[in-house]
Amino acid sequence: MSKKKKSSASSIALNICIKLAAIVSTIALMLTMVLNVPIIAYHEFDGKTTKVENLSIVNYLKQRKPMIHVEGTISRTESKDVELRSDVELIENDGLDLNQTIEGQYTILFLGFDTITNGSGNLHDVNYLVQFNLLTASMNILQIPRDTYMPDYTNASSGKFNSIYSFGDSSVSNIQRVVDTVQQCFGIPVDAYVTTSCDNIVEIVDIIGGIPINMPYTVYYEPGKIIYEGEQVLNGTQSEWFVRYRSGYNEGDIGRVKAQRIFLAAAMKKMLDMGSFKMMSCVNEVYEKELLATDLSLAQISMIADLASTISMENVNVYMLPGEGADAYGQSIWSVHKRAALEIVNEHFRTQQVRLRDDQSALIEWVPEGSYRNTLNDDTEQSFEELYNKD
Repeated sequence: MSKKKKSSASSIALNICIKLAAIVSTIALMLTMVLNVPIIAYHEFDGKTTKVENLSIVNYLKQRKPMIHVEGTISRTESKDVELRSDVELIENDGLDLNQTIEGQYTILFLGFDTITNGSGNLHDVNYLVQFNLLTASMNILQIPRDTYMPDYTNASSGKFNSIYSFGDSSVSNIQRVVDTVQQCFGIPVDAYVTTSCDNIVEIVDIIGGIPINMPYTVYYEPGKIIYEGEQVLNGTQSEWFVRYRSGYNEGDIGRVKAQRIFLAAAMKKMLDMGSFKMMSCVNEVYEKELLATDLSLAQISMIADLASTISMENVNVYMLPGEGADAYGQSIWSVHKRAALEIVNEHFRTQQVRLRDDQSALIEWVPEGSYRNTLNDDTEQSFEELYNKD
């Protein structure tokens, strides 16, 4: 082939490549424009009014909350209603694109309901207040025992915290009842919630591939349902046995609350080891199977997951609401030790707020101070590092 013909062929090939590149670029530009044009009417109910906003496809996918229909949204404490300390250096923008009452912290209320198989499915027996503190790069968890006596917030004869969702103030939504109780008793603004059922724990744990754990003792849940002492990976079914087991603990439900800390620490270590991409893949599957309810969008969960991954296990601390077991009108309850409870709240969960006084908290004591039988559970602080590496 002559040099002239080779040059002509090369020129034709080059022109074709240029045209293809132009076509691909045009399509890509058109797709970008379509994806970013605000063409979708996005509705969000804030507990009082419905807000309508036109979003692009990209922003819609980021902001959509596929599980919000289960519980709805919550009315949050407004920033103007929070009294901040004057001796703490506050920040105006912590970089998180989240709806926060207080910059520099984010608080999530987690409720785990009993199973329909072994209960009513309406009682939240697992109750955690999880707070991320960006100023100290830490995370604090307050465990609220299900039997905590709070008769002012429920119509149930038991007067227990775990009945508030189903038997609380009928003028607000079920989840709002619990949020209001937490905010009025502890003075901690709740930014978001997550709820699930023990029925769903099995599938959630299996989705993430099980929980590696060093069991400190053998759990005899039921005949034929045993978790032996030692290092192992708990599957979903075994995880349910562990978080529900309480018959072998001298303290009953309080023993179970303390044991759940071991599971929480192991679960966090597993998620940290998974990495953000794998974790979000699992979260998407959990969403698709509707195994939890939350007012968080997928994008917000991704941000929270990224935030959690920056916190070391030694900076994750768990506390149990101080108190003691007692009997009230024939019911076994957890009677709060109010002074000790407010000390924990003020020191670890209201780090930017002025101290909450006794008369500002709706907490009540069934057993009054001065008549306590013991104060063994007034200080139960443990770090996840300590729990995970505990022999």
